[in-house]
Amino acid sequence: MGNRGMEDLIPLVNRMQDAFSAIGQNANLDLPQIAVVGGQSAGKSSVLENFVGKDFLPRGSGIVTRRPLVLQLINCPTEYAEFLHCKGKKFTDFDEVRQEIEAETDRVTGQNKGISPVPINLRVYSPNVLNLTLVDLPGMTKVPVGDQPADIEHQIKDMLMQFVTKENCLLLAVSPANSDLANSDALKVAKEVDPQGLRTIGVITKLDLMDEGTDARDILENKLLPLRRGYIGVVNRSQKDIDGKKDINAAMAAERKFFLSHPAYRHLADRMGTPYLQKALNQQLTNHIRDTLPGLRSKLQSQLLSIEKEVDEYKNFRPDDPSRKTKALLQMVQQFSVDFEKRIEGSGDQIDTYELSGGARINRIFHERFPFELVKMEFDEKELRKEISYAIKNIHGIRTGLFTPDLAFEAIVKKQIQKLKSPTLKCIDMVVSELTSTIRKCSEKLAQYPMLREEMERIVTQHIRDRESRTKDQVMLLIDIELAYMNTNHEDFIGFANAQQRSSQMSKKKAAGNQVIRKGWLTINNIGIMKGGAKEYWFVLTAESLSWYKDDEEKEKKYMLQVDNLKLRDVEKSFMSSKHIFALFNTEQRNVYKDYRQLELACESQEEVDGWKASFLRAGVYPERSDTSEENGSDGFMHSMDPQLERQVETIRNLVDSYMGIVNKTIRDLMPKTIMHLMINNTKEFINAELLAQLYSCGDQNTLMEESAEQAQHRDEMLRMYHALKEALNIIGDISTTTVSTSLPPPVDDSWLQVQRTGSGGSPTPQRRAPPPGPPARPSSRGSAPGPPAAGGPPVPSRPGASPDPFGGPPPQVPSRPNPKESCETL
Repeated sequence: MGNRGMEDLIPLVNRMQDAFSAIGQNANLDLPQIAVVGGQSAGKSSVLENFVGKDFLPRGSGIVTRRPLVLQLINCPTEYAEFLHCKGKKFTDFDEVRQEIEAETDRVTGQNKGISPVPINLRVYSPNVLNLTLVDLPGMTKVPVGDQPADIEHQIKDMLMQFVTKENCLLLAVSPANSDLANSDALKVAKEVDPQGLRTIGVITKLDLMDEGTDARDILENKLLPLRRGYIGVVNRSQKDIDGKKDINAAMAAERKFFLSHPAYRHLADRMGTPYLQKALNQQLTNHIRDTLPGLRSKLQSQLLSIEKEVDEYKNFRPDDPSRKTKALLQMVQQFSVDFEKRIEGSGDQIDTYELSGGARINRIFHERFPFELVKMEFDEKELRKEISYAIKNIHGIRTGLFTPDLAFEAIVKKQIQKLKSPTLKCIDMVVSELTSTIRKCSEKLAQYPMLREEMERIVTQHIRDRESRTKDQVMLLIDIELAYMNTNHEDFIGFANAQQRSSQMSKKKAAGNQVIRKGWLTINNIGIMKGGAKEYWFVLTAESLSWYKDDEEKEKKYMLQVDNLKLRDVEKSFMSSKHIFALFNTEQRNVYKDYRQLELACESQEEVDGWKASFLRAGVYPERSDTSEENGSDGFMHSMDPQLERQVETIRNLVDSYMGIVNKTIRDLMPKTIMHLMINNTKEFINAELLAQLYSCGDQNTLMEESAEQAQHRDEMLRMYHALKEALNIIGDISTTTVSTSLPPPVDDSWLQVQRTGSGGSPTPQRRAPPPGPPARPSSRGSAPGPPAAGGPPVPSRPGASPDPFGGPPPQVPSRPNPKESCETL
């Protein structure tokens, strides 16, 4: 009823339901619909079959409905059915419809009576139906049968909740009249998710199967366990009728006759039965859609806005258009270039807050990992002194030397410079690894063109490998340059003549002793074991000491440790802990802290450990070096040196230390510059200037720009969604806001709900209550269950009964001009 816009509402929602189900978006939109809930064998399927006028739903014992069935009824001159999963196939034989439902259910759930929340979408066209959309849900059960899991009750309950908890879902609560209504599974679920009764419509089935002398008049008049939208009674075919192939039209006529002839229901006959239920549901769903239009429109507009930009690219899409492919190729290369530069330079609007980008990781390699690798090869003191003494003795030969030989200094320095090759090459390898990873991340946006992505990754990665070789050659050249000439006249070299300068530097170092190098939280791992668990403290590292405090306010100092004679070593992670651990220990075999030989410090990540190690290097705390020399022989050799040789060894030792400091400083400065110039900046220029030409020269561009199957499917889905959203918004925009619809009935006394909630043990049977204020009650002349009878004398259908029709009485003849008197009586 109503204007054309209102009549189009239910088909509109049906179209959206199909479109969004096909692209997996149905759950996000929360479309208005009616969910049919009830206990097992409550008669839900029979009600739906009566709507259609055909036997098309599976029947049997136990759980028959094992997947949600989205049933879309559409008024149409021709009678047939369609499944969403069988596009283009029309079913005119409804026995085949039942077989297809059973087959599709078994395809997903198997044949062991299992259940699945994946819905089956069925659309039925018929001249005998009103536009309506219902979702038939599995009946609630408590005992598993066959191979069903033990928690089948909870599985069904969870599935129901996925539908009935949505605010836009009306609930059709189906309860049989021949069982206690207080124990109705449908009403329990409805009251749990809809305590105000705003969305619940009650349906009473099996009225013809009640015990002799009883009836459901008080329920249907909404006196017993009242619902805001009231109850509607129906009479379904019995199993005998079904087995006897009783025609549904004949069953409808029998239903009508039952209500007209039954003394308890005669006055309600015009508001009972399947035709009235179908009309009421059509009206209620239409009104419900109209009420939810503002929210629905807002959601549709939000969805449309989110995909509009992407869909604009697809609207005029022609797969075989060469100009489109050329344009797309240019755009992809440009996007790849921009992404690469942003990840390296750190610019751009979208900053990643979850992980370090490629540029940040390379920066950490330059300033934390590489210096640490340099120090790891730092010379061992005893081994170095032994090498110096051998060099001095070998240079003097048979003679006794009077002066400290320069050649010994040069020989030792050259040997130490040669050792720089390994950490510098390792640094380049680490940068190459990060660049390659960055290329892969940048190419993720090319997933729609897999061939282009693969070719682009190959070309750029190959270029990086070529530049890697060039960079390594250049770095080796830098080291060879350092080996070629020992510049002992360098301003930072102490030399013999610069003793005063050295003294000045020592005083500067002393003045800088209190300069803070790093602060942060660390966990003291080994000490906590003895005291009931590892504890976290706030650590402060300076050039002279390591202190830790109770917290970062630095008020309560726990301990201060001098960094002299400290070294650092890695500790293997415990299988009980995910923390990364390193330890500090004293090189003179003394306890580093109280009774502990080493202080184990733990961090949450390897990045933090690397940062702390680099900071300790600045404070002069170097990592432990594995000593493969024969210490006993070494010690014996050192003890046997004469005082003059010992002074010469000490002099060259200081000179080597000073000169290697200069070399290390130079290498640490030049390595990042060399890598940036020869590898990173060159790669950026290659991508900007040459990548496109390389792609053009590698073969057929049409092959490169072939879409992936996933992208083609995604494009089709996005276009379908876009058109569905546009159509929905257009139809919603045409709907007249002045269309008359029946308002929601006023609240009713639902205190029976509290009785139901507080009752325990057996199933509570609520007392039947008196009707709302009205004409005086009359004695019961029927054999109904105890309770106040209905009002009035002989029932007259045109005269309002004791309880108003929750659906506003019979539908008015002219929807846009409702009967004022009837409206007043309804209220």
